[in-house]
Amino acid sequence: MKNILYIGNNLSSKSSNISSIQVLGGLLEQEGFHLRYASKFQNKALRMIDMIVCVIKFCRRTDYVIIDTYSTHNFYYALVISQLCRVLHIEYIPNLNGGNLPARLENNPKFCKLIFRNALINVSPSYYLKDAFADYGYNNVRFVPNSIEISNYKFTKRSYDAIKLLWVRSFSKIYNPQMAIRLVKGLQDLNLNCELCMVGPDSDGSLKQVRKLADKLQVEVRFTGKLTKKEWIKLSEDYNIFINTTNFDNTPVSVIEAMALGLPVVSTNVGGIPYLISDRHDGLLVEKDDLEGMLKGVIYLYNNPATADEIGRSARNKVEQFDWQRVKNRWLEILV
Repeated sequence: MKNILYIGNNLSSKSSNISSIQVLGGLLEQEGFHLRYASKFQNKALRMIDMIVCVIKFCRRTDYVIIDTYSTHNFYYALVISQLCRVLHIEYIPNLNGGNLPARLENNPKFCKLIFRNALINVSPSYYLKDAFADYGYNNVRFVPNSIEISNYKFTKRSYDAIKLLWVRSFSKIYNPQMAIRLVKGLQDLNLNCELCMVGPDSDGSLKQVRKLADKLQVEVRFTGKLTKKEWIKLSEDYNIFINTTNFDNTPVSVIEAMALGLPVVSTNVGGIPYLISDRHDGLLVEKDDLEGMLKGVIYLYNNPATADEIGRSARNKVEQFDWQRVKNRWLEILV
């Protein structure tokens, strides 16, 4: 079986959720591929050095390099490693994770060409990014959705005696976590019985600001910090609506997981989300930072539990196509 060097943020800390490298890497190992990983270093300079060293060290024993490619500063990891792979004549595959990568295509066209034109193939977990890349003339992008193991997600029918909101993400400005607090404040002002649980690590200091806003608005919130997947799936049984407040996104695994669990999702209509959720069919979509729209969406589900159940069931049916047993064949076509 082929040898793969997987380049990404293989971090294990209180400030980061499980990343693509940890999920996809483990699934590929299950299929018999031999994987090496870089990097676990928290310091960005050391992380870059470790990535470079691993590529050079294992170049003769590597068939493919998979590079998790993001739209933020981590974009430059992909730039450096992809060009090193070219020098060493190793086939590399950017795994497109950044929801704001279209901005990179617009603002850094030369760097993007160096990375994406010379790749064996670019893998996109959403048609959103595939279409965006096509608009810039990239025809070497293949759609391979983010995958889950559907058997780990028990579909649960929800009760709607109160509004019980669940938010799962890292606390980062781009995910707009403060919107969740303002949403609960709006519900309370309407004398609706509601509660909110926010699950995830603090990525950029946003958690402190969210707590401060909750205190200011006198909103009670359950903050759990980072949980294992098993822990938050168990916790989800106590909630009935999943909210996704992000300003930028691709196709987040947390939303796919919520859909698998039968939680009706109310999400901002950004990035790859409208490619994942069909409004009023398997979720509700509102515009970016549209607090009033999200408020109406949550109240609509609360007042129409039969419709909420239908949306939850439709969502589950949709994301069953993301089960690894289906998705893995797309990866095997690329790697074998």
